[in-house]
This record gives sequence, C-alpha cells and structure tokens, in this order.
Amino acid sequence: MPYSYRKALFGAALLSFSVALASVAKAQNAGGGWFVPKASQPSAPPVAHAPQRHVAASAPVAMPGPAAEGGESDQNPPVLPLPPIPNAPEMPKGAAPPPTVMGVISVSGVMSQSSAGMQVERILGARRDALAQDLQKEQAGWRDEQQKLQAQAKSMTSDQIQTRERSLQTRVMKAQQSFRNRNRIIQEAAQVSLGQIERELVQVIQKVAAAHGMNLVLHSEQVALHVDGQDITNEVAKQLNAILPAVFIPEANVDPEELAKTGKMPTTADAGQQGPATGPAPAVAPAPAPAAGPKK
Repeated sequence: MPYSYRKALFGAALLSFSVALASVAKAQNAGGGWFVPKASQPSAPPVAHAPQRHVAASAPVAMPGPAAEGGESDQNPPVLPLPPIPNAPEMPKGAAPPPTVMGVISVSGVMSQSSAGMQVERILGARRDALAQDLQKEQAGWRDEQQKLQAQAKSMTSDQIQTRERSLQTRVMKAQQSFRNRNRIIQEAAQVSLGQIERELVQVIQKVAAAHGMNLVLHSEQVALHVDGQDITNEVAKQLNAILPAVFIPEANVDPEELAKTGKMPTTADAGQQGPATGPAPAVAPAPAPAAGPKK
C-alpha cells in the first residue's frame, strides 16, 4: 500500500476520533445537562401544528401508483368494510377524586439555586475542561508526528516507515482508550452526584407540597398561567439547601464502578431503611418530553 494512501486513511481515523470526543466535551461544556435532572430539562417551545381533518374510519386510503404521475387514477380503490366494534358497557358509579390543589415548580430553577448543584457543576466542569485540554495537546502531538513522518519519508525505507506508523498507531490507540475511560469516569461521577440531589429533591417537593395542601404539582414548563402562591420553586430550593448543602463526588482518580464494588460508596445505602412518608404524597407530573433532535 503506498505511503500516501496509508497516510490518508490514518489521518481520517484520527480526525474521526478527535471530532467525536471533542463534540462530546463541547456538548457537555455548552449545556448543564449533567447538572440538571432529566425531569427538569425544559422542553422546546410548542410548535403550532396544522389543523388535521378527521376522516371516517371506513374512508378508503389512496395508495400511490403509476397513475398518480399522470393524474388521477381511472380506477377507484375498493372500500373495505370494517368489522363491527363492541359497545362499551356503562361503568358503575365510583367515588369522585378529591378536589385538585395544584402547585407548580421549575426544577431547573431549583437546581440553579442549589448549592450542591453548583458544587457538582464546579468540580466536574473543571474535570471536563481538563479532559478537553489534554485531548487538544494529544491531537497536536499526533499531527506533529505525522508531519515529521511525512517530511522524512523520502529518506526512509519502507520498513522504517511502517515501524514509525505502527508506533504512532499504538500511541493513538492507547490515548483513545485513556480518553474514553476518563470521559466515562466523569459521566459516572456526575450520575452519582446528581442521583443524590434528585432523590432528596423528590422528598422535598413532596414535603413542601403537602405543607400547602397540594395534591398535584406540575412542571412550570407545562403551565401557561398560574398565581404566585402556586409556585413552590424558591421554597423547595431553600429547603433543599438546608437539608443537602453538598453531595459526595468521587475523586478524579477514582473509578465510580470500582468504588461501588468495594461497598464503600456513600450513596449505596439501602433505600428501604428510610421510613415511609406520612400521609398521601402529592402527585408530581412527569416533565415534558424533550424535543427530538440530532443526536451525547
């Protein structure tokens, strides 16, 4: 295989890995997605949909065919009858649900005020920045080595070129594995940290809502209009900071998976040891589904 062709293939492989890992680091740095629970991520603004026409179930469905290109088909598709459907029986009268006392909360607003959330963002954000800087330095080293090899290729034998290429490939493979592992450790440390905040946040929301007699709490992104007395965001944030001012974050050189295997992870306490909450817990509506987009 000619050296120029091998060089092109090898350069493409380096670029593919660099872009992939750099895009992950950039996405993590650009947004606070790691430091906001999934349920709190704001949804995209509603999109106005075109009005839909309701068509009878028995209406035929026109299938595209060769005749569609030249105009309407000469033959109408057959109308196929549908099987009869059974009538739904009347249901017996049941107890009416209690009157709704609604509250709203912005989980992203709570997290922006959370001292524990800011701790996680500060520490893990610094680790992500360090990873991105190390990646850039390593990429520069790869490019320098390629340029040296290209400049010296004319005065080297084929065996010498292949030896240098194999050496560079080995270096790249080891670096790829190291960067992937470091990125995984940071992500898992974020999961450990955020898991503590999310668990406590659910309890605080239930307690604050129950204190105000609320039995339904919606995410503020789902509500178009509410009064100030229904928003419990600031009160929940205050209680969360009082109960959970900081969280356990694994050290930078500690693999969370290995730490969990030792049984020394502070967040692996049996959840069953916690007593059940007194009284009926208010329902917390699920967060709006995030808008679909190109895909961490």
